[in-house]
Amino acid sequence: MTFTGQELEALRRSLQGMLLEYKFATREVETKLAVLRDEFKQLHDYNPIEHISTRVKTVDSLLNKAERKGVGLDLPRIRREITDIAGARVTCSFVTDVYRTFDLLAAQDDITLLEVKDYIAHPKPNGYKSLHAIITLPIYLSSGRRDVTLEIQLRTIAMDFWASLEHKIHYKYDGDVPSGMLAELKDAADTAAELDQRMERLHRELHGGPGILTA
Repeated sequence: MTFTGQELEALRRSLQGMLLEYKFATREVETKLAVLRDEFKQLHDYNPIEHISTRVKTVDSLLNKAERKGVGLDLPRIRREITDIAGARVTCSFVTDVYRTFDLLAAQDDITLLEVKDYIAHPKPNGYKSLHAIITLPIYLSSGRRDVTLEIQLRTIAMDFWASLEHKIHYKYDGDVPSGMLAELKDAADTAAELDQRMERLHRELHGGPGILTA
């Protein structure tokens, strides 16, 4: 499929306008999470959320993914079939915080939960752990309401550290990681999981309760 220069420019402007909507949606999610975090700090002197980050794909990244998935350049289809155009990553103190934060976010009236993949209860073979959720939420523009789909990832500090290192290793080896290093990564994932369990147990012994679950 070939386009004239004017057609390509029009397509790029349309995609930029669409991605702006996703940017607004990430702001909404970030605000919701910040409210939950600050409320717990105020009411319970406890911070279940250590860090919140958001991101939106660039135009080029989105076009590349659309091509890989065979979606084409149909914007409604891109919206429908590519669910990670925008996302938020939530790093929590403990595993119980991950699930409770997710439950509180998913229970909000204007959020629709589309899909959940629990890689904490069921880790990937390489040891990856995280809770992934696909949601939609509304944003309100001058033209009216628009429902936007986002991917939310929630994990502990240890899970996030492991995932960051694993990503860097795969990038360095261009996906062809030596088998010995893969085994080391899996062992490190098991160690991180053990650390999560030990730290949460110590936290409960110190505070007499499971942190965020005391609310």
